[in-house]
Amino acid sequence: MLDDIASAKDEEELQRKKVELLGKNGFLRNELARLGSLPIDERKAKGHELNRDKSKIEEAIKRRQEELASVKLSRMLEKERIDVTLPGARVSAGGLHVLTQTINRLVEVFKNQGYELVTGPELETDALNFTSLNFPPDHPARDAQDTFWATDGRLLRTHTSPMQVRYMLAHRPPFKVVAPGKVFRNEATDITHEAQFHQLEALVVDKRITMGDMRGAIASMATELFGDGIKTRLQPSYFPFVEPGAEFAIWWENPRTGRKEWLELGGCGMVHPNVLKSVGYADVTGFAFGFGVERLALITHGIPDIRYFHHNDMRFLRQFTGGAV
Repeated sequence: MLDDIASAKDEEELQRKKVELLGKNGFLRNELARLGSLPIDERKAKGHELNRDKSKIEEAIKRRQEELASVKLSRMLEKERIDVTLPGARVSAGGLHVLTQTINRLVEVFKNQGYELVTGPELETDALNFTSLNFPPDHPARDAQDTFWATDGRLLRTHTSPMQVRYMLAHRPPFKVVAPGKVFRNEATDITHEAQFHQLEALVVDKRITMGDMRGAIASMATELFGDGIKTRLQPSYFPFVEPGAEFAIWWENPRTGRKEWLELGGCGMVHPNVLKSVGYADVTGFAFGFGVERLALITHGIPDIRYFHHNDMRFLRQFTGGAV
């Protein structure tokens, strides 16, 4: 019996042996049934013998089960074995998108100047995106910032300026913050316009903040980005949420033409009193300035078409990651 168990080829054969020996109609059950027909003296001795046999059979079955399981595991490990001496498959490394690199560089510049990084939702309320920023419902400036609306009355933000209101409602001056993020405009795309792009803007609020402070902040940022000797200028312009407002530009050498020229980067101005009033501020002033991240990336890398940023063309992306993508 024990030899039959030890020679079982697999679990199925071992199970048959177990049923034959220990099952309801198996060998041991039948032998136990015959005990009643034996004389009392023989019955006791035979009972002890059958109990010993049962223990030996159960131990033999358990031992063979463990052996078969070990064999099965060995075969599985052999089948799944990896030859570590073979050369591994080359996995290409990823890389940061050129826009992410540009945003990271800008954030680093502003952090070095003591600004706090803040971010907010891309789905905004009309109040935060327009009304609190001095865009009344019938203001014509809203036409230039048409966007995409949700069924609940919210909209995809048209600029990062709602973060000004969000931050001011939750904090008291003084502070310096920088807010990068994705914005949306419902407009036709061409080589310089996209329906989805990125902005970054800075906000500073304290007592007695002046246009001179803003001019210095812009000049300091430009120096960090483009090096010593860079010149900046302000030209009067209109934005509903600042008064007075201006556009700022840098005097730089165009890498495509090799000529020096003024390049407009973005808008700026002193935070409008109506905006400060909407967040409950009094006896403070502030300035804000911002610009498009794509525009900065376009000019610094000489990229001819803003749509390249979203085409996912690996030939384009590898130019900015050292071929790592």
